[in-house]
Amino acid sequence: MKRSQPTRIEGALLTQLRRVPHRVLHRLRRQHIVKALRGRPCPASLLVVCRGNICRSPFAAALLRRALSRFGVQVDSVGFTAGRPSPPDAVAAAARYDVDLCDHRSQLVTAERVCTADLIVVMDHRQRREICERFGRDARDVLLLGDLDPQPNESRTIRDPVREPRAVFEQTYARIVGCARELARAVTAARA
Repeated sequence: MKRSQPTRIEGALLTQLRRVPHRVLHRLRRQHIVKALRGRPCPASLLVVCRGNICRSPFAAALLRRALSRFGVQVDSVGFTAGRPSPPDAVAAAARYDVDLCDHRSQLVTAERVCTADLIVVMDHRQRREICERFGRDARDVLLLGDLDPQPNESRTIRDPVREPRAVFEQTYARIVGCARELARAVTAARA
């Protein structure tokens, strides 16, 4: 007997069912990370890393710097390339959050910066693996920013908006705002 194509309702139900494991795992990962962050001292230094250090990491670092400066936390951002400016769409999207990326130039990740940071925040698995393997950092000290997303998301990765339309920058930055807020709350919980 040949099976027919699922109806629109069945297709929507299947899509929702496929997302259940992601939602459950996201919630569990988030709880685990928040508990771990609250159980350690507030970091004196935090390093935010992304591939190019022109969009995601400088924006996240600016938000975290704003939220954590009163706690004396030094926040910097780096990437795997240096000297590049933020693209115009990144500058415009960041400005909506009162973050000025006009004069930003990408900074190169170095062993010294990685080794001296108390906590390292990355945008995807590949960056986490590279930081741990290349610089010998313990995986407990390197976290994916997307794991702190207050909204369940199918991807742990914070999407790279480079060469994408402005709407993608805005979506990415909105997600970073929520994640950065949660990170700031978690690392300062004992001090607040």
